[in-house]
Amino acid sequence: NPAWLYLLLASVMEVCWNYSLKYTSVAKIRAIDWSHFFAGSAGITTLGPAIGYVGFGVANVFFFSKALNVIPASTAFAIWMGLALVGIKIVDTLVLKEAFRWVHVVYIGFILIGIIGLKLSAAPDKAVAADPPVAGKA
Repeated sequence: NPAWLYLLLASVMEVCWNYSLKYTSVAKIRAIDWSHFFAGSAGITTLGPAIGYVGFGVANVFFFSKALNVIPASTAFAIWMGLALVGIKIVDTLVLKEAFRWVHVVYIGFILIGIIGLKLSAAPDKAVAADPPVAGKA
């Protein structure tokens, strides 16, 4: 079912959005000399995270809304946020070289068990009606 793929993509976009937010600096953006913007790479590298912030944010909302057409909101939200948390922890540890602790692996395992449990116990996938019935109309 593509809804689960959309949910996974939304989680990946959430992880990317998180890091673009982390590296966006409003002070540096305000300090850009717009008259010499293309003369060096400072302007472009300063704007990169902000552009990513907008792009990943829009993609996140797009994919998450597509997933919500099929997956119940509570299940989708829990899985989306759980996968994003796991993704952020993996990037923190492997890319940003933050401290690795085995206890984190245990707790991430609990999150993954919860995600698997939610997926296995979810009602069968069915598309949400585009136009729900209105009371009193046939």
